[in-house]
Amino acid sequence: MKHALLKSITCAGLLLFSFGAAQAAAQYQDDDAWHRTREEFFAGTDWRMHMFDRIKVDLDHVQDVAFGKRDEDRIVNTKERIADLQDKMAAGRYDQPELDEVVASLDTVVNDNRLTPRDRDMLKDDLDHVRDYRAHHENWH
Repeated sequence: MKHALLKSITCAGLLLFSFGAAQAAAQYQDDDAWHRTREEFFAGTDWRMHMFDRIKVDLDHVQDVAFGKRDEDRIVNTKERIADLQDKMAAGRYDQPELDEVVASLDTVVNDNRLTPRDRDMLKDDLDHVRDYRAHHENWH
């Protein structure tokens, strides 16, 4: 009787482990596809026109795996600052202080959030693009 129970428990454990491993593999493949799509976006020629929208998508991706409320709050705050900046830009106004706030907010997410190395590198890349925009916005096409 004990042997049959132990065998059942072992089989159930192996089944759960297999299911979890399959889910992790599928999630990793989805993550790879997501990052490939992002790389393709920046390989194109029109990415500068949609850079802030892309950064918000990247932040959404990171928010989906945020570790806690403080991490998520920093991400939400950064997306709100980007939306405010975009509103001003759509109205034809360049707002250096607002752009500086976006840079600082994104820098805080990169430095203070618990991120995978891959996601941290992705957001660092976004931060570099925003800094490049800030330095050369008058020639940004």
